[in-house]
Amino acid sequence: MADEQLPIGVRRYVEQGKQWLAAVQKQRETMRAKHFDTIAVHGLYGAEGALANQGSIIEPAYFSSAQHFENSDHLEAALAYLMPAWAYSRIANPTLHYLEETLALLEGYGFTGETSAHVTASGMAAICMATTPFLEDTGAMNIVVSSKCYGGTFMLFDERFGRERGIEVRWIRDPLDLNQWVEAIDDNTRFLFGEIPSNPALAVFDIAAVAELAHRFELPLLVDSTLATPALTRPLCHGADIVVHSVSKSMTSSGFAIGGALISRADIPSRVGPPELRSDFAAYVKRFPARDFGPCMSPFNALMALSELRGLRGRLDQLSSSAMGVACILAGHPRVESVSYPGLETDPGHAVAKRYMRLVDSEADGELQNRYGHLLSFCVAGGHQAARQVLDRLQLIMRATDLGRIKSIATIPAISTHQQQGEQGRDLAGIPDNLIRLCVGGEHPEDIIADIEQALVG
Repeated sequence: MADEQLPIGVRRYVEQGKQWLAAVQKQRETMRAKHFDTIAVHGLYGAEGALANQGSIIEPAYFSSAQHFENSDHLEAALAYLMPAWAYSRIANPTLHYLEETLALLEGYGFTGETSAHVTASGMAAICMATTPFLEDTGAMNIVVSSKCYGGTFMLFDERFGRERGIEVRWIRDPLDLNQWVEAIDDNTRFLFGEIPSNPALAVFDIAAVAELAHRFELPLLVDSTLATPALTRPLCHGADIVVHSVSKSMTSSGFAIGGALISRADIPSRVGPPELRSDFAAYVKRFPARDFGPCMSPFNALMALSELRGLRGRLDQLSSSAMGVACILAGHPRVESVSYPGLETDPGHAVAKRYMRLVDSEADGELQNRYGHLLSFCVAGGHQAARQVLDRLQLIMRATDLGRIKSIATIPAISTHQQQGEQGRDLAGIPDNLIRLCVGGEHPEDIIADIEQALVG
């Protein structure tokens, strides 16, 4: 309905909404000109925002479940999406808005186009919301996915989409082999999905090359960049269309809360869906699929994430440097068969990782510095039982299925994060049963290495 056809009272609120959007866009443009660290600290919440919230210099938490409206015209305009509002926290919330705007700016840092974000209750909720809109049932369909992915992602695609819904999943065994991607695409393909670097195999793929291939077929490329975070890799700058994150991992190292996010660029390609899906995917997901499925993030969790994003670049720099040192020591240890870490020159994905994984704004200190994240994995000599013994002997390093923490954590994926996908699925993903996944934390690297060495020696 055109604005002039709306009731006069509704039109007044629509006009207010336009003014608010213009002010937000002006603030976005102001912040896009700032450095990464400045964006991480402030997001869109500046001095004017503080004055509008009783002077609070930190983004306030809105724990209310719903928004009060001035009158019925205000209510109608808001619920028809004719003006910005949050109405109900399952749909939107002011605290979530602060986080979404910050993530959109960080993931879009260095990208010339528009970006938008939608946050969710978990990383898996983000992946589900980022992929489900492309699975509109118009007959036979398939999805093309790197097999080097997180176990939860594997199960979502293989079980929920594949077995339960009959969607064909075409797994790419070697994501570095562009021909495998080419051969998997046909007229029924809905999207391409890859993880860089992957959990726990630390595999990478050529984002720009796969994005160009996807766009040739009018398909979107979705990238899980959880381990890299925008401090190290920003896939939208290399041609990707949608980026997903488990916000509770490397972005927020404390482990106090879980959450997820999807960030999209404007005007993405898709063979299915309404025009709104293509023009602003994140906003479309928020207003429609996520509204109906209900995987909303808690305002408290959003506040925790905002707080920790402020130091993201420096933290990833430190943790990556520590992980590189640990990986080098393990690579020369006689009780270690192999080490997977993209920072090692012997790693098969090193050349590609070197192109994509760079510490943002590090050129200010001279040459742009490569950083490869704080997750690595290694295979223990002696097989599965030997790996279990090493894991059991760890004293400082925590045994848990989590990662991205400020405390170092280790697990054996074959019996934990990737247990349910079975032996065949683990073989496809390149996860042997003697592999230990290690997330290097903020402890002194010498203490981390000492704990691993005593565990290896027994």
